Amino acid sequence: MTFFNDLIVKISTSFEILKLIFWKRRRFTKKVDLNGKVVLVTGANTGIGKETVYQLALSGAKVIIGSRNVEKGENAAKDIRSRYEKANVVVMKLDLASFASIRQFAKELKERESKLDILVNNAGVMRCPYSTTEDGFEMQFGTNHLGHFLLTLSVMSLLQSAPKARIVNVSAALYVFGKIHFENINLRNNAYTPLMGYYQSKLANILFTKELATRLGSKSSVNAYSLHPGVIETELQRSFPKWMTRLGKILTISLEMGVQTTLYCALDDSLDNESGYYYDDCQRVKRMTTNATNEESAKRLWEMSCDLTKLEDHFRIN
Repeated sequence: MTFFNDLIVKISTSFEILKLIFWKRRRFTKKVDLNGKVVLVTGANTGIGKETVYQLALSGAKVIIGSRNVEKGENAAKDIRSRYEKANVVVMKLDLASFASIRQFAKELKERESKLDILVNNAGVMRCPYSTTEDGFEMQFGTNHLGHFLLTLSVMSLLQSAPKARIVNVSAALYVFGKIHFENINLRNNAYTPLMGYYQSKLANILFTKELATRLGSKSSVNAYSLHPGVIETELQRSFPKWMTRLGKILTISLEMGVQTTLYCALDDSLDNESGYYYDDCQRVKRMTTNATNEESAKRLWEMSCDLTKLEDHFRIN
């Protein structure tokens, strides 16, 4: 039954991706006043991260761009202010491929802010040739999952200091082809392919969200969500062959439409009593592969991630 369930999910997901390329996607249309709210968005120099910052700034939030390249971050902030002169956008150095950078960023953020209302874990790398992070982990898993895992738990006290807080993890529908390779998490010994690494990292985003919500519990003031933003032309595709890049220009949706599900998960009050779930097109996805719903895998990935990041005891959630 597991095989057939997963096959059906993969087929239906592929159909949904094609359908949503050519059919109109949903917009998040609720007006939300974010004055006094503090938001952190990773990977916001360009693409949907930058558009997310713009949309949240329009609603009055103070938005922090966590950027590996501060100069590019400042250029993004300048462009956002040119579109909306009242935008309150701050740039801070953050390299998700470096645990030292993440820890330094969290320290500085706590010195600057007394709370964090929304964390959007948007940054990511996709389909890149094999390389490793500063700490020796396969780049896609190390950046897309381990970096955000460490960041989230390092700033959890700020999230818990807000009246209500949300963590939004940007995953991808391609998680359906993913598997967590627990015995070879870095895909060494010629096991790596660019897509295999990406699939694993996006599945990890979903399992992390699920286990985080479980550990925080139903009474927590902090909720967590994962999502598929849609098929968007972004700089993630810089490693693609030219023919795929050209095709992408035809088949992808706009950046504005690509942030709608992120806004929905970050702002919609109808999700106040939901946490740990995965969303697409501004709605919860109820049928998923067994790899994405396996509680033991989620727990095992959590425990492995704690060990790999050498997570400090006071940041651990039991």
